[in-house]
Amino acid sequence: MSKRHSQKYKIDRRMGENIWGRPKSPVNTRSYGPGQHGQRRKGKMSDFGLQLMAKQKLKGYYGNITEKQFARTYEEAQRRRGNTAENLIGLLESRLDAVVYRSKFVPTVFAARQFVNHGHVTVNGKRVNISSYQVKPGDVVEVRQKSRNMALVLEALDSAERDVPDYIDLDAKAMKATYTRVPEFSDVPYPVKMEPNLVVEFYAS
Repeated sequence: MSKRHSQKYKIDRRMGENIWGRPKSPVNTRSYGPGQHGQRRKGKMSDFGLQLMAKQKLKGYYGNITEKQFARTYEEAQRRRGNTAENLIGLLESRLDAVVYRSKFVPTVFAARQFVNHGHVTVNGKRVNISSYQVKPGDVVEVRQKSRNMALVLEALDSAERDVPDYIDLDAKAMKATYTRVPEFSDVPYPVKMEPNLVVEFYAS
């Protein structure tokens, strides 16, 4: 099993939830945590524990984001006007790797990061290889011509595993997606319950 797959499943097991809604997740058959003590009965979690879990789950969902990057994203969300929790979700969904994943150009968020880093996508016709690049409403994200026959892309676009959300206008044939607007939390198709308000409480405490 590749490092990327084992890491992905480790996050699922640790959270006790299938956070990407994938059919192959081990949580579908074993809902308890990893390791020899995984099946022990859990006590009531403290408020801090719930906040930490919410932060780890949201951070884990977006792939290989470091603690430092995630904290910086939170700080930016806090600086902006409006609701910090909504701003945080908007910033995370505006990442280029998240837009690539939502557009179904790749099967997983981990693959999206690698796909961007390897220079397979353009934004408004210019190659961008920074996965944290902030896509703006109206920006067009496209798979580069030379990358369009990759099995990874063709299989992901054909997959019925998930739908493209309505804040992305996808032209699957042209392998081109327009990011039409920054979504609100309620627009984002998370397969599990996310609690960005608890993430805000975690950083505020």
